[in-house]
Amino acid sequence: MTSSRTQPLRIVVVNTIVEHGVHADSALAAQVQRGNALRIGLLESGFDIVASLPADLYLPERIAQLQPDLIIIDAESDARDVLEHIVIATRDERRPIVLFTEDGATASIDAAMAAGVSAYIVAGLHAERILPVLNVALARFRQEEKLRAELLDTRHKLLERKVIERAKGLLMTHQGLTEEQAYQRLRSMAMNKKLKLADIAQRILDVEDLLG
Repeated sequence: MTSSRTQPLRIVVVNTIVEHGVHADSALAAQVQRGNALRIGLLESGFDIVASLPADLYLPERIAQLQPDLIIIDAESDARDVLEHIVIATRDERRPIVLFTEDGATASIDAAMAAGVSAYIVAGLHAERILPVLNVALARFRQEEKLRAELLDTRHKLLERKVIERAKGLLMTHQGLTEEQAYQRLRSMAMNKKLKLADIAQRILDVEDLLG
């Protein structure tokens, strides 16, 4: 995911909005310094910064429009509000999320990881750290997505087996077949209709429901 890529990774940077009161000038200077270090690190590593967005109510819509490959949150402190917006924006199309922050509270870290953050980096946002941090975050995201897909596939297969077992039971009851005969009947019907075994089984269950 570096400059060697034909198409650079497209990144959206989200900046939190913080009220600093009497310390506004020094806090703003610190935010600017952090932002500059982040941009330098991203550009030197060959990433494409497609937008820098405020953490407001329009964030989900903007992320949906831009379709970034990765989202980076630059948050000086509590980022719960911006995380809520990003969770909404990535609910249907998951993306790796990296959070750079000064908030090292355990509760904040737990909340961020539960919300889907791939990497939570506390303090020390330096340009030379950007590439290794993002590479680790991307690797973790890919692994999580692989496990997620495997879990969904396992659940799907379990549901299919339950449907097939129910359909076999109906054939055994209504046609006086043995379990093996009912299974072979389902296989034959599936082959003739060019359907999956679970699909033909579901059709049998649907017909049974219609007939009451």
